[in-house]
Amino acid sequence: MTHTERLLPAVVFLSLLAVYGITLAPGLTWANRGADGGDLIAAAATNGVPHPSGYPVYILLARLFQHLPVGSLAFRTNLLSALMAAFASALTCKLVSRISRNASAGFVSGLAFGLSPLLWSQAVITEVYTLHAFFVTLILFLFAEETKSDPILGLTFGLAMGNHVTSIFLLPLVFVSAHQSSLLRRIAWTGVGLLSYLILPLRALTHPPVNWGNPVTLENFLWLVTARLYQNSIFALTWSGLATRLQSAAAFLLDQFGVFGLILSMLGLFLFFRRPSLSRATLWIAAAFFVFALIYSTDDSYLYLIPLVLSFAIWLGFGVDGLMRTISGQRDESPGSKRESTMHGLLRARYGKRLSLAFGFFVMIYLFILAAFHFPSVDASHDARAEQFGTMVMAQMPADTVVFAKGDEAVFALWYFHYGLGQRPDLAVIATDLLHFDWYQQTLKETYPSLIVNSPYPFPETIIARNPKRPACFVEFDVQANIRCNP
Repeated sequence: MTHTERLLPAVVFLSLLAVYGITLAPGLTWANRGADGGDLIAAAATNGVPHPSGYPVYILLARLFQHLPVGSLAFRTNLLSALMAAFASALTCKLVSRISRNASAGFVSGLAFGLSPLLWSQAVITEVYTLHAFFVTLILFLFAEETKSDPILGLTFGLAMGNHVTSIFLLPLVFVSAHQSSLLRRIAWTGVGLLSYLILPLRALTHPPVNWGNPVTLENFLWLVTARLYQNSIFALTWSGLATRLQSAAAFLLDQFGVFGLILSMLGLFLFFRRPSLSRATLWIAAAFFVFALIYSTDDSYLYLIPLVLSFAIWLGFGVDGLMRTISGQRDESPGSKRESTMHGLLRARYGKRLSLAFGFFVMIYLFILAAFHFPSVDASHDARAEQFGTMVMAQMPADTVVFAKGDEAVFALWYFHYGLGQRPDLAVIATDLLHFDWYQQTLKETYPSLIVNSPYPFPETIIARNPKRPACFVEFDVQANIRCNP
């Protein structure tokens, strides 16, 4: 490997980190479907348990980043997303460079992934998806290694599962075609990675204020880690809904790389891919995550397409490599291959190489132009809605108010300010959408011992009636803040 091939992944990493830094949300944000950020930040800060599937590896890393001596609690957690996206893109660069033996192609591939609006949008907010992208890229990189390390591959897969359960789609890359002894080692090390899920019941035993599912029993634990709350959303689309999503998928891919980028990706996949096993692996990743995103009936299911975007970025890199070789007149670099020795061949090699490099430079400029076009849609640096909402609610609530919050934006923003930052300890913040869960009723009783929460059906009206000395306010965010307090 040349010095340039070693250096370019670092250039990709630092360049993207700078881009992400410019567009990074400075605090809590709702930009780019980031409403869950308040839940994740508050859970990490209070040693709690976030929404299903619990994301134990993510919240451990998030808590580590929250100790950094810079910015707000939310800003420090946002940094984790930026770092993981930059690492994933640098790994993509290294993977394509190593397989194609073309540093320029690897550089373009890394930039294509890192500057894709989908990955970029998640790199500037608090969410689990860039860590997911990092694990997918790392497993693909380890899969492509000539000599695979069973412990590293198995452990990485286990940790990937500890971050996001859809990593199960990577199982064929880890276990298929492995010899028996190798298979057993990988299974064992996968089990080590999966031990990360044990932190969820351990955290729940401390009775944190954010404690989804209260996973201290096997039933509650399985409810959480299998994301049973969301399972009804699978296969819930109608045929017309599926048709609409297929149309949206074409527009989505066009938005990521443009027509020229998609053409390069298809050329890379079907004409210029240099290793069939890696080609099949990227095809599997693209197909598996695409089908899941297609049948998962939620508004943000497109976020599960990040591995699909990764596959296209890799194919794009091989498309660039193949065209650069074609332009330069380079046929084969393998030992014993025949080379042109005529004057015509020498001239073609000299000027062809320059044209080849110019083509690679052109593709890089094309990606930067696309990035400039996408910049306004992914930029979260000026989104202050969540911060303004939380600050306003904390300031306006009368003393000892019971705050009934509805909707992810309102609930998770208030959890961030109330639990994560410790503001207004006199308040009692209640998520009305969760009141029907036994585990949430128990969490309220442990978090607010003086609050009377009657079971088994603690409707807001009954809680207000049982706590007559405490004011009550209803809070929601729908385009703008809606606050209504009882007289």
